[in-house]
Amino acid sequence: MSHTDPIADMLTRIRNAIMAEHKSVNIPLSKIKREIANVLKREGYITDYRVEKSHFPPRILIDLKYKTPKENAIVGIQRVSKPGRRVYAAVDNIPKVLGGLGVALLSTSKGILTGRECERHNIGGEVLLYVW
Repeated sequence: MSHTDPIADMLTRIRNAIMAEHKSVNIPLSKIKREIANVLKREGYITDYRVEKSHFPPRILIDLKYKTPKENAIVGIQRVSKPGRRVYAAVDNIPKVLGGLGVALLSTSKGILTGRECERHNIGGEVLLYVW
C-alpha cells in the first residue's frame, strides 16, 4: 500500500490509538517520523519511542502519555503542510498554537524544530504540524 503522505498516516495512527486508549502505537520507520517522535518526546507529549529494526519493515513503537487513565497528553494533533499545499513560515511569522499552549513543528535546515526553537535559532521553515 503506497502512502502519498506518510506524516499524515503517522498522525492518524496516533489519533486512532488515543481514541482507542491504547498504551502504544506502531508506525513504519522513516527518518522524518523518528525526528517527529523525538520532538514529541522532548516536549512531553509522549512517554518514549523505540526503533525496532528486527521487524520487517522496521517500525517505531511510540508509548503514549496519559495524564489520567482517560486523558491523553495529546489533546489534538493536526497536519498543516500537505503534499498538495506546502505551508512555509519565515522567522517573524511562525504560528503560535493556542496562544503558545501548543507546539508547531517545522522542518528547517537544522532538522525538525519547534516554533520556539526556530525563533531562538532565527530560522524559518515548512510548518509540518500542530500539537496541543
